[in-house]
Amino acid sequence: MSKPINLNQFRKSKARVENTVLADSNSVKFGRTKFEKKVDGKVNETLQKHLNNHKHTH
Repeated sequence: MSKPINLNQFRKSKARVENTVLADSNSVKFGRTKFEKKVDGKVNETLQKHLNNHKHTH
């Protein structure tokens, strides 16, 4: 015979796992510092200028 399960504990542990997964995805999406965003913006701006220069010359 199987052991009885406390449904409240099961529900809470399931919610805890789901919240952890959501927190991990949010930390990847939003967890960058202002400096990192600024550096990425400058790199993208430089690459965009480079591409635009090549579009106009050919």
